[in-house]
Amino acid sequence: MNTYAKSNDVIGSVNRGNAIESGLCTLCRADCQGKCETWLSSLRGREILYPRDFGLVTAGSGNTCHVGVSYNSLRIQGLNYGAMGAADTNADLLFTDVSLETSFGAREITKCKVPFMTGALGSTFIAAKYWDSFAVGCALVGAPIVVGENVVGVDREAEFKNGRVCKAPELERRIETYMRYYDGFGAIIVQLNVEDTRNGVAEYVAEKYGDKVIIELKWGQGAKNIGGEIEVSSIEYAQFLKKRGYLVDPDPDREEVKEGYAKGSVKHFARHSRLGYTNLSTYDQVRDEFMNSVKYLRELGFKRISLKTGSYGMEALAMAIKFASEAELDLLTMDGSGGGTGMSPWNMMESWGVPSILLHAKAHEYASRLAARGKRVVDMSFAGGFAKGSNIFKALALGAPFAKMICMGRAMMIPGFLGANIEGALFPERRATVSGNWDKLPAAVTRYGQVPEEIFACYQDVAKHVGAAEMKHIPLGAVGIWSLVDKLSAGLQQLMCGARKFRLRDVAREDIASGNRETERETGIRFITDIMDETAKRILDS
Repeated sequence: MNTYAKSNDVIGSVNRGNAIESGLCTLCRADCQGKCETWLSSLRGREILYPRDFGLVTAGSGNTCHVGVSYNSLRIQGLNYGAMGAADTNADLLFTDVSLETSFGAREITKCKVPFMTGALGSTFIAAKYWDSFAVGCALVGAPIVVGENVVGVDREAEFKNGRVCKAPELERRIETYMRYYDGFGAIIVQLNVEDTRNGVAEYVAEKYGDKVIIELKWGQGAKNIGGEIEVSSIEYAQFLKKRGYLVDPDPDREEVKEGYAKGSVKHFARHSRLGYTNLSTYDQVRDEFMNSVKYLRELGFKRISLKTGSYGMEALAMAIKFASEAELDLLTMDGSGGGTGMSPWNMMESWGVPSILLHAKAHEYASRLAARGKRVVDMSFAGGFAKGSNIFKALALGAPFAKMICMGRAMMIPGFLGANIEGALFPERRATVSGNWDKLPAAVTRYGQVPEEIFACYQDVAKHVGAAEMKHIPLGAVGIWSLVDKLSAGLQQLMCGARKFRLRDVAREDIASGNRETERETGIRFITDIMDETAKRILDS
């Protein structure tokens, strides 16, 4: 397992737990008092792009040795002339002239202000508790957000008639919270798994929201290759979930389990979802089933349909790309191994599936193979451990021209946690409502100030965007998301500017290089000193 530095003295970040490639801790806590790079960025925005204590310091990078194959083993290229995609090539340009707007879609285009989207925030309690921050923040920055699987199934207030949902308060809350601040950029995506299909979620969403929503089929995720799971501590709730049709382990209706719960030896229950396609055994059967599902969703009235798949392997990857392209889906999200926004078996997260960079490199290879035959290729979103602007740039370049979005799970959740904790500490009467975990602000926060206007570098930007009267309704977690996106956006703009690319669609594979030969072999990205070597020699010999 690769190990990464737990602290970065240059920007002042420190990881509470073990650091991974994204800069996040292996285990990310909602009550964390700081201060990884993403945590700091949720407060201070683009300020965290730069070394701290300007005027007192100099700084130098030791990140010149690249071992193995990961996004860290790719390097970003720069050019010393040109300005591809700039609105005015006669002007002296700045990185702020770079446009990050992107879009995806087949029959109907979805526009986004930034190429970032959330992972699936489903039936885990942490998604429900912090939804207001996530949804409002993403709507304000013009980024898509995904309502994950099983939200209806675990909702005690949901009502069913003849086996189909007829009332879904939690799902409605999630959609309507986002739509309150939606301004034409971004999207609300509702995911379907086997349980959701059985419960009639697609029919319910189609009838109530129509084409306002993108509906998403799900094949899996990077965290696990089995169905969705959550953990509950109430035996009554476990029994409720069993009645809803879920597998609950241990069985809360068994007498010995009830006795163990009463005596304290059984403290938790795991709820599991069914696997899809277990009744199929051939490629043709899977294809037919998938195409029939898409056809049915279109008949319900959905104009935009997407697919989320995990890191199963090359056959499943090829099937996902081919099926999604043939069915004219709007987006295909491919999630590399290792991530997880909820409850996943740790051994599975550590050991199963294809690592992100290898999955994404193969996705480009397979997409190019279809394109070479004159076939339309579905627009793509890459997921799997992204939290830094540099790796976002590398992924967009690696997947160019097919990759339009980068999907982030935990990185987009951290600012929601942090903002809620700050709001709960500053305003104790709101603590329960916002799910705050702190009684008082830690020193990592108070060094910036004692009130939101001082703590969040982007607070005034949000206030200007929504207006002073509306600002009192904006969760501080949403301000945190704005601040993080500010930092990611500025960092991405700077890297694109250095590569002389002023529109996102102009980012290309030629903008990155492999730092070692193994990475070159696995990704198809040329080794750094081989790129333009022939051109350099012609210059010298001319």
